[in-house]
Amino acid sequence: MDKDLILKELNENQKMAAVQTEGPVLVIAGAGSGKTKTITHRLAYLMAIGISADNIIALTFTNKAAEEMKNRVANILNKKTLEYDRPFVGT
Repeated sequence: MDKDLILKELNENQKMAAVQTEGPVLVIAGAGSGKTKTITHRLAYLMAIGISADNIIALTFTNKAAEEMKNRVANILNKKTLEYDRPFVGT
């Protein structure tokens, strides 16, 4: 998937977090502000620019949130599942 298409739906603050490629990113914002959207688009962006899924980890507070994030990343990348090439997303 084209990295520019991945970023298209994000606002400027979300894009800043999504394109950060060095080190960890901590996203803190209020309810309904797009935190999950930002993080899932970041995961997809990192994979789109060639960073191996083996080098990506996303931590959440619940298994339900982790599953939701995995599904969103798969949808962004137009894959049915991320069975083989997927970052670790979990609690």
